[in-house]
Amino acid sequence: MQMNSAPHLLTEDRPEYERLLDDALRHAHERPELAAVGERLNAAQLRTMALAAVALITATAAPEYEQYVKTRDEARAPARDTASGTAPDGLAQSGAGIGAVVTVLAPMLAGTAAAIFLLVGYLLKMLEPPPAFAGPMVDAGWFFAAVTAAAIFVAAIGLLIAALRNGSTSLSALEAREQLPDDVARAKDAWRQALLERGIVPFLRDALAEPAGPAAPAPHRPTGRFPKIGYSRPDFAGPDEGPAAAPRPTYSSPDFTSPDFGGPEHEPD
Repeated sequence: MQMNSAPHLLTEDRPEYERLLDDALRHAHERPELAAVGERLNAAQLRTMALAAVALITATAAPEYEQYVKTRDEARAPARDTASGTAPDGLAQSGAGIGAVVTVLAPMLAGTAAAIFLLVGYLLKMLEPPPAFAGPMVDAGWFFAAVTAAAIFVAAIGLLIAALRNGSTSLSALEAREQLPDDVARAKDAWRQALLERGIVPFLRDALAEPAGPAAPAPHRPTGRFPKIGYSRPDFAGPDEGPAAAPRPTYSSPDFTSPDFGGPEHEPD
């Protein structure tokens, strides 16, 4: 299910909002104002409503959240500067890029050369008499075949080392993110407390206190015994139908005469 995004809530903080909401619903029985959970609305329904109203709820703790984001960005700035200073002018990045290109191209080029030399050399050896350079071409082909095998082995080792380095870097970044500085941790706790007490809990309390529910249908109005769907129905006078309708016009039936009366008389020929 796709959820609405609050304009002032960053994507990385959405999981924290959901964890705080789930914790409030899990311990709802400990709060007297949320003791009615499960009577008219259960926890799943309340969670869906709170996720749909995330912008409204998080706005109640906007000052604390802005302070938390500002403090967190200030703490991350030195780390970004250090990471950018490790490779001035992009030399390290360009060197790594050239090494990757060489690692990929070396096996391909060596393998192609090995195939060409071996194919041409053995074809020349089939001639009678074989040319003098047929043997050296076959030897060159086997040399490039050995270079291909060595290049593939080196490329495999390089990929393994890069994977291990990237994994350790990711773990270090995750540990650094979890171990927040003291000022960032205090700002985060202040935001969580304000969001819980001023946003989530009051929203759940109001949702439980609303007698008709947030999605109660509009009251049904009686439309009479016959629905009006674009044409008028016959007017029946009754106690609930207002004044009696005007008498409908009467129509005289056509005068038909019997064979013995009126009508033209036909003379027998």
